[in-house]
Amino acid sequence: MLDSEEDSSYVLLGQSSSPTRFWAPASYGKKNGMWYASPGNQGWGSKPISRKPSIMEADLGTLSTTSGSIKRSAGRVIRIINHLDHSVQCRVLLNLRTSQPFEDVLEDLGQVLKISGAKKMYTGTGQEVRSFSQLRNEFADVDTFYLATGPAVVVAASPIRRSRSRPSVATTALLSEELPKAPVRGARPRSKSRPRILYAPDSEILQPRSEYTMLDLMKEEPTKVTIRGLRRTFYPPVHHAPADNTPPDKKLQLAWVHGYRGIDARRNLWVLPSGELLYYVAAVAILLDRDEEAQRHYTGHTEDIMCMDVHPSRELVASGQRAGRDRKSQAHVRIWSTETLQTLYVFGMGELDAGVSAVAFSQLNGGSYILAVDAGRESILSVWQWQWGHLLGKVATLQEGLSGATFHLLDDNLIITHGRGHLAFWHRRKDGFFERTDIIKQPSRTHVTSVQFEADGDVITGDSDGFITIYSVDSDGAYFVRTEFEAHNKGIGCLIMLSEGTLLSGGEKDRKIAAWDSLQNYKRIADTKLPESAGGVRTIYPQRPGRNDGNIYVGTTRNNILEGSLQRRFNQVVFGHGRQLWGLASHPEDDLYATAGHDKHIALWRKHKLLWSIQTGYECVSLAFHPFGTALAAGSTEGHLLIISAENGSVMLTLRVCGSPINCISFNQVGDMIAMGSQNGSIYLFRVSRDGFSYKKVNKIRGSQPLTHIDWSVDGNFLQTVTIDFDLLFWDAKSLSPERSPIAMKDVKWLTHNCTVGFMVAGMWSNRYYTNSAAIISTCNRSTTQDYLISGDAEGYLRLFRYPCITPRSEFNETKVYSGMLASARFLYGDRTIATVGGTDASLMLWELVEE
Repeated sequence: MLDSEEDSSYVLLGQSSSPTRFWAPASYGKKNGMWYASPGNQGWGSKPISRKPSIMEADLGTLSTTSGSIKRSAGRVIRIINHLDHSVQCRVLLNLRTSQPFEDVLEDLGQVLKISGAKKMYTGTGQEVRSFSQLRNEFADVDTFYLATGPAVVVAASPIRRSRSRPSVATTALLSEELPKAPVRGARPRSKSRPRILYAPDSEILQPRSEYTMLDLMKEEPTKVTIRGLRRTFYPPVHHAPADNTPPDKKLQLAWVHGYRGIDARRNLWVLPSGELLYYVAAVAILLDRDEEAQRHYTGHTEDIMCMDVHPSRELVASGQRAGRDRKSQAHVRIWSTETLQTLYVFGMGELDAGVSAVAFSQLNGGSYILAVDAGRESILSVWQWQWGHLLGKVATLQEGLSGATFHLLDDNLIITHGRGHLAFWHRRKDGFFERTDIIKQPSRTHVTSVQFEADGDVITGDSDGFITIYSVDSDGAYFVRTEFEAHNKGIGCLIMLSEGTLLSGGEKDRKIAAWDSLQNYKRIADTKLPESAGGVRTIYPQRPGRNDGNIYVGTTRNNILEGSLQRRFNQVVFGHGRQLWGLASHPEDDLYATAGHDKHIALWRKHKLLWSIQTGYECVSLAFHPFGTALAAGSTEGHLLIISAENGSVMLTLRVCGSPINCISFNQVGDMIAMGSQNGSIYLFRVSRDGFSYKKVNKIRGSQPLTHIDWSVDGNFLQTVTIDFDLLFWDAKSLSPERSPIAMKDVKWLTHNCTVGFMVAGMWSNRYYTNSAAIISTCNRSTTQDYLISGDAEGYLRLFRYPCITPRSEFNETKVYSGMLASARFLYGDRTIATVGGTDASLMLWELVEE
């Protein structure tokens, strides 16, 4: 039954039962987060686990590595041959009573023989095999079969010499990992290799491209995961930690938020009575205490905060969020305490549609009223008595470009809305209806960006043309233009009236801040200009409200916050990336991390402190530290590789690698090779020397699909990558060729696990506990102790799993402070802190792992 001249190793296919351990005990275990070889092969525990018999046990009886028997109707050993290349062949043990479809078994057999999409099986005489019953009955005496992708003419190989060993010997041999071979007459008998035991020490793990024994694949079945409608198969390694579906014993706690949302928001910076700065990023409201170098966070929102206002008492805050995709994330307004950070009132659920584009407290009656403007197509304006949750009235403004709304300083029933080609006054009557008065009428191109008031109630506006206009009221109650003057080149970002009658204006384009004396017909008092790196002015607020010391905070269009005055230079208080943020890397030997974005900035951080920031000539999207921590590699959208000194941020080397974006970068374990995955689908390999500062091109491995993530194997021989379509691809870094057989790579150990698909992380996909069942995982990272796995998806969920995360029943701890895609998440050195970047919203956050 067995060929005496062939290697007697086997592959088991068609095993559909749950993973069952009825073989030798494990030879290593886990202690204090580290894997170790245990004496005496005690395995995971000394007590056997009671369970129901598996399908294989029911069919084949209780198996051991030394004795047992197999029913002929249950399992068969056959030889399968690639019909195009007869040198590619293997012997397999089939379970003929499996519940797995025959077509799926053929597909798995094709993976073994490196045939993509195998669909047909033939005998040596050309007869097609269509079912397990044919194998069991019609072709019971046939031992050799050919696999093909379609109809094929099978030309049998040279006649196979039958072994003269007795059938009982072959049957008994099936129960061991290495089957004995009958000696060939006239040939030296080959010695048996030492039997392997499952969960072997690292040094004895099977290497890729070798044939697999019966028990190797008998351990558990491949995992099949459906991603975007396509099913993908991932093969289990021979040895890995057992699946633990319980939630992690730690949870994520927000520790620090970097940056400021100035790129697309106005009127979003205040100073509280405690001296804390109040602003927001993504779905988090931040209260920054500069004296104590500490932050407090309000995290009641589930989607991005779109607008905010502070109560006249400066002890309460109203913040409105955009609408999410589920009922728990509807657009609404939350009113919360700045002292306790507790939510006091929530309103607008079901009333607001797409989001809240503007929110404001009334001024005259002590802030008893609050207005909210829906971000939907009709831009519905609603007024609430928030303490009681009463809706006092609403009206459709029908303004698509509405950018702000506020109560009049001296009339709580008069509301002013403004935006693109729009400035209107709304008077709310006692019956709840509104009377509208348009000050600026269509088709005006003027975009009113900011509204302020003089002490006597006159209205001051700033617009996109750089003009400041003052409106007064005549004896009939009609508004007219009292004065108008050009204050800035192009757009005005904000206006703020100080207590002594000085008006401050900030320019978005010219980066100027000017002071105007309202008591002298707005005579220019002084002006200053921000540095180009800071960006334009988005909002201004006095450092000490009520005092006339001239010190102010400035929020800029490049997501920075500065402090200073018109008489002295401005200093940076908060640094943030000004555009999309995609690159993130953690230092291998210190709690440092680096970020890179489309704003052409690369920054190095230590916890909540910025160590250095440089501006390069390229938009960078990928980062990696050299294993020695001395050099930082960055990949640009134009195909450049930048090598930067981690000590001071100096650009040491710039290389043109290709003409497409370099989406992912990784060094091997010893740091003598770097691999870069490109948008064009190819991997570029460079040899590295001089502690990461010298690079020489080796070659490239051609591919066709854009690559997004990359990992080196521990031995540095292989790479795994994920494509933009979530296909898992393997590459041989020595032969510079793609590895076509995923099953041949199943036992490779990976230095990192940043690839978002694979057997060890399959539980992140289609998890039964997700609120968003079709979650698309955009990033993941394994801790260095291999205990935890962090993942982020396209809807902003950040989740912490145990590692390995194998089944869709894996539980997790999650949080959500992003609305868009979570671009990257990385464990920092020590595995106690996680850094995340938010992609399009350019936010950078730090999370601590704390006890559950």
